[in-house]
Amino acid sequence: MAKKPIKNFVCQHCGSVYPKWMGRCEACGEWNTIEEEQQVENRPLSVIDHSQGQKITFTQLDGDSAPPSRQLIGMPELDRVLGGGLVQSSVNLVGGDPGIGKSTLLLQAACSLSKQGLTVLYISGEESINQIRIRANRLGLEASQERKYIRLAACINVSDILATLEMEADVVLVVIDSIQTMWLDTIAGAPGTVSQVRACAFELIRMAKRKEFSLVFVGHVTKEGALAGPRVLEHMVDAVLYFEGDRGHQFRILRAAKNRFGATDEIGVFSMTDEGLVEVSNPSALFLAERHGHVAGSAVFAGLEGTRPVLLEVQALLAPKFGDSAPRRTVVGWDSARLNMLLAILETRCSLRFNSVDVYLNMAGGLRITEPAADLAVAAALISALTQQASSPGSVFFGEIGLSGEIRQVPQADLRIKEAHKLGFDEVVFPKRIARGNTKLSIPKGTNLKEIGHISDLVSQFINE
Repeated sequence: MAKKPIKNFVCQHCGSVYPKWMGRCEACGEWNTIEEEQQVENRPLSVIDHSQGQKITFTQLDGDSAPPSRQLIGMPELDRVLGGGLVQSSVNLVGGDPGIGKSTLLLQAACSLSKQGLTVLYISGEESINQIRIRANRLGLEASQERKYIRLAACINVSDILATLEMEADVVLVVIDSIQTMWLDTIAGAPGTVSQVRACAFELIRMAKRKEFSLVFVGHVTKEGALAGPRVLEHMVDAVLYFEGDRGHQFRILRAAKNRFGATDEIGVFSMTDEGLVEVSNPSALFLAERHGHVAGSAVFAGLEGTRPVLLEVQALLAPKFGDSAPRRTVVGWDSARLNMLLAILETRCSLRFNSVDVYLNMAGGLRITEPAADLAVAAALISALTQQASSPGSVFFGEIGLSGEIRQVPQADLRIKEAHKLGFDEVVFPKRIARGNTKLSIPKGTNLKEIGHISDLVSQFINE
């Protein structure tokens, strides 16, 4: 007796399943994302013949394991984010806004690998072969003598792709652009649906593990910036990379949100030019290139992105509030809720008043900062803007601020201080060290350290100047 198909209604945003159609998904709150999908009825667990299975073998935790085999791409910023190059048989997911440069990045990576005589397959479901060639010509990549090692295809049928990959040998990297355009004829639903994305990714990942080539998926993102499709897709891959930046801005940030073979929150910095993406080996110098000293409302933050120290300018502007409306709080590159918390701390613990002004805060350079260590630099910029006293042009700030106004320790102070010294900053304002066994810092010669324990100590520096 043939198994009858079951009709389910699946949210295309989060993957939640409902027995009937609904206008709004109760799990993620999105409207008009629920679509009908059919699947074959599964057998009940009770009728599965467990005797047909084979016993699995367990091993002990101790023992020596060889490190994973890696292949350097030849782009240091991309290799850094991946943890030291492409891991053999790894599966990577690259997401980002439309037009941010995902395809450009991967095409340049493919050309870099081809210069080493390694075979790369680039399969596109969104562009034709001519469109990819036009982009390569615009980027000047067609002049490479090793371009014969890059082979292009325009296809969305996963069955055809799997059959082709089965016959290919000595392939190092396969790029699928994008996974939302792939289609498997054995699964009901249009390309991009939850069932299609999940099934296509599973089959391609299984092929990559068996044939031992690296696989890169390009993924679409939602309007909130999250990767589109089922959440299980991020669990299936080994690394999730986000390509961030404003299309009107030259800087692009490649950030690792997940990496089974390297550090998470590692970043690579690129600059978008007419000739494609150019790697930025020293992002701190680039972010501070247009900074002007002795300007009220400016402070330099010594941050840490993954294992890389990064210095950037924090800018604050206070404007008079007009009318009876509530004062505005506008933030670019930082958490608006954390700004409101800092303003409340400054008003409550230091008797400063921000309720009659509009506050605008900007992290210059287009980098989004998430670590709490930026609290002290943001507070310094706000106090400087309020008192109209510029901070010292040779000072950097880092430290977390608690609700009682105390300045808390942050990790990797050594790396932050060394990066500041390398770029010519001679004064570091940071949290007061607690008496512990590992609090000794390696201080570069000529660097003045100012340790503060409370936010009022920072305020006094600006008021007394």
